Amino acid sequence: MRLDLFTFSSAVILASATVTSAGEPPFRPLFDGRSLDGWNGDPDLWSVKDGVIVGSTEATTLAHNSFLSTAKTYKNFVLKAKFKLRNHNSGIQFRSRQHDDYVVRGYQADIAEKVFMGILYDEGGRGILQNVDAAEVKKHLRDNDWNEYVITADGPHITQSINGFQTVDYTEQDPNAAKEGIIALQLHAGPKMVVELKDIAIQELP
Repeated sequence: MRLDLFTFSSAVILASATVTSAGEPPFRPLFDGRSLDGWNGDPDLWSVKDGVIVGSTEATTLAHNSFLSTAKTYKNFVLKAKFKLRNHNSGIQFRSRQHDDYVVRGYQADIAEKVFMGILYDEGGRGILQNVDAAEVKKHLRDNDWNEYVITADGPHITQSINGFQTVDYTEQDPNAAKEGIIALQLHAGPKMVVELKDIAIQELP
């Protein structure tokens, strides 16, 4: 019986692997749910609690925006992440560049308390690349609950969705714009704030 069960389980695993390799690339977690391995950020600002990345400025005043960044860079991908924001402003950087003192520059899918939720922003660069109808975006948000971002960067084409509602459909026209870079999470200077993120996973595209 054990042999039969083992054989059956092996067949299921092999079949699953075959389907995965024959279809789209799998999603891989960027966060292990226990630690910040693979990420770099100010340890006074970022921690892991109950399987969630928590960024908080409750105990400090930021001189500038501060980021938790991946060590690895990514080019073309679909990125998924669930987030909660307790006031102020945050965001998910992608195809971005790491600078000193936990500063990051580049594309940002904005997470904001008010009008900027869902926009595409160029942190430290060109500013707002594509704006949104804030009132329409608000209809799709879950107050005081988890919301899911899906960010797709495929060549010059970038899309962003929150809870299945597309907020951005943008085609980059600048030939000098970044085509690859790190992924990072933002804590914004200003009012005290807390941002939480979990279920962060990436599907790398050709």
